[in-house]
Amino acid sequence: MSIYTGRGDEGETDLRDMTRVSKASARIEAYGTVDELNALIGTIRPTDHDDINDKLATIQNHLHVVQADFANPDPDEDDPAIRPAHVETVEDWIDKYDEELEPLTSFILPTGSDHGAALHHARTVCRRAERRAVALATEEEINEDAVQYLNRLSDGLFTLARVVNARDGEPEDAPDY
Repeated sequence: MSIYTGRGDEGETDLRDMTRVSKASARIEAYGTVDELNALIGTIRPTDHDDINDKLATIQNHLHVVQADFANPDPDEDDPAIRPAHVETVEDWIDKYDEELEPLTSFILPTGSDHGAALHHARTVCRRAERRAVALATEEEINEDAVQYLNRLSDGLFTLARVVNARDGEPEDAPDY
């Protein structure tokens, strides 16, 4: 299999159903931003925390499903798709890790240890991916569970950032107003 095909040289690419679309389309922007998020999470893993590494590996696999979901304008029932169970998995993680944390009393600055700060960065990219998905949904029908997953995942990444920082002994700084 050749890495390059030349098929994208004119600014178009193939969707999963082999439909040709502009590389500037909302669909490509949505799943391209999810791909960026996935690559960013790959730079965070491994951390010094095995349980966090396991969650990040699962998230990366989920994000591949989101990409496949967004790349498919006419999915069949057996095509890869984000389901409510994916959202529930992230919610369970948030609930579990929240028990390990001090309650939030204010906004916090996105900083901390290398891995904690990188998880905060991933959260912001996740929010952008969600915005791109919402923009796509205004133009075309997409899986609403995938949008909900990205929304919940940004909360999950925020929680993981806080957990990593707490375990690494990094304080949470509130912004000055």
